[in-house]
Amino acid sequence: MPLPRRRKLHHHRLRPLVQIVSAVSAALLILFAILSFLSPSPDESEHFNLRHHHTSVNAVVQDPVTNGGYVFSIPSDGGKLDREIWSSRNAKFFYGCSNASAKFAKAEAVTHPTRYLAIAASGGLNQQRTGITDAVVAARILNATLVVPILDQKSFWKDASNFTDIFDVDWFISFLSKDVKIIKKLPKRGGKTWTPYTMRVPRKCSERCYVNRVLPVLLKKAFQLNKFDYRLANKLDTELQKLRCRVNYHALKFANPILEMGKMLVQRMRMRSKHYIALHLRFEPDMLAFSGCDYGGGEKERNELGAIQKRWKTLHKNNPDKERRQGRCPLTPEEVGLMLRALGYGSDVHIYVASGEVYGGEETLRPLKALFPNFYSKDTIATKEELGPFSSFSSRMAALDFIVCDESDVFVTNNNGNMARILAGRRKYFGHKPTIRPNAKKLYRVFLGRNNMTWEEFASRICTLQRGFMGEPKEVRPGRGEFHENPSTCICEDSEAREREREKADSKHKKHRKLDDSSRKDVVAIDDQNGYEENDVPEWPDLEDEEEDQSGPQEKLLYNATGSDYDAFSSDEPELEVMLSDE
Repeated sequence: MPLPRRRKLHHHRLRPLVQIVSAVSAALLILFAILSFLSPSPDESEHFNLRHHHTSVNAVVQDPVTNGGYVFSIPSDGGKLDREIWSSRNAKFFYGCSNASAKFAKAEAVTHPTRYLAIAASGGLNQQRTGITDAVVAARILNATLVVPILDQKSFWKDASNFTDIFDVDWFISFLSKDVKIIKKLPKRGGKTWTPYTMRVPRKCSERCYVNRVLPVLLKKAFQLNKFDYRLANKLDTELQKLRCRVNYHALKFANPILEMGKMLVQRMRMRSKHYIALHLRFEPDMLAFSGCDYGGGEKERNELGAIQKRWKTLHKNNPDKERRQGRCPLTPEEVGLMLRALGYGSDVHIYVASGEVYGGEETLRPLKALFPNFYSKDTIATKEELGPFSSFSSRMAALDFIVCDESDVFVTNNNGNMARILAGRRKYFGHKPTIRPNAKKLYRVFLGRNNMTWEEFASRICTLQRGFMGEPKEVRPGRGEFHENPSTCICEDSEAREREREKADSKHKKHRKLDDSSRKDVVAIDDQNGYEENDVPEWPDLEDEEEDQSGPQEKLLYNATGSDYDAFSSDEPELEVMLSDE
């Protein structure tokens, strides 16, 4: 057959095949176009890409998005960690101990019959709690009879509750009867009500200060100490510190209506999950305005918070970047969520949130809720009717949050206000339950540069920086910081149990070392099956000196170590120092 004819026949045979290939290709192109049109945008994918926190208050965007060669894709689970996330491994070796020694004289032996001390606490529930605790100790120092404290009803919180509405007054008086004599009201003189003389004492007033400055006045007349918050020194004699603990952790019991409602809220959280996290979230507009920090809301945020700042004449304008570098800015809800995920808490974890009005509302909470969809508050697990008796009283509502947070498996805070500090100390006293305080001074750099690292790098850095801020025993040195947060005088170690544990571990090590080389491999295999390792008793390290701010006195050590301390600012304007430090 001639060559041209053969080529023509070959092309004729291939023509149907070419047509089939062309048709299939066209169909695939059409199908791809349809799928591209119907597929979700990056904003609707399963993973999250977190923008820089200065971009907006709600800096969570959905992706996957590649930035600078890295993909910041957050896993839904908490990953595998080398620690137990729901308990403290060494907590079993420590316990609260606040009993008075035999040297501490009974109240009836030291109380002077004509000395009466009255106090008026200030602030919200938790600030008043510190005042009540210190008032008992002050009365003991002065050998005076204490009148049941008056609660603040006029400041920012505007709560009309009396002591008996919040606390069990009869239990309070009875429990402390051996330490301080307490009466419900001043006795009458000549048939008339005795009106006490009013005065203030300096903040952080020492035992000597009370004896030299307060006692001479008390010898002449009964008086009332007003604005009684943080009016007692942080460091006191051991017996007086233990008295502080007896008041705070045992005598101050909530009134039955609050206790019962609080228990019901806890029960409802337990019905939803075996474990739960309680988050104390301070992100109210007033607090953010006071902090002077930039939360990424742009011109709108600056205008809104700036208008609030004008309320305080003595408020100095801060440098937002400097405040964040020094750890004085509370974490945003998004940053709290990222921190928790990095620490090993997955999306299936249930979170109870105790908070006031959140700046930005649901939009601000959206990133946190996306990371932890099992998101609750007292308003979502209780009806309006059930909360009715409490809802008009800020202190009673705060007491309900206090109970649920105290009973949680893990307590987390984005701030260092009074509630956060008191609960941290209380949870140490009652078993060292995990309490996560953000190491804000160091974490800010990680949040700032998170778009330049993978999730694995981000999570690893968070875990490293949070060591010493997880509520573990001995992570804060005794005597350091506020006593209400670190009641080291009232924490005892069970040295015998610790020694037994060490002997048990040593015996395993000795047995292991005695084995000759020929049998070592077999034993290691058995030990591996049992999960045994030579370093099987790791402990979180103590807080290092680098966490301290070198420029401040003892009173400032706490906020420099843990984030922010809004009580460090003292002013005669009641709202300025009250509403930002409590709850």
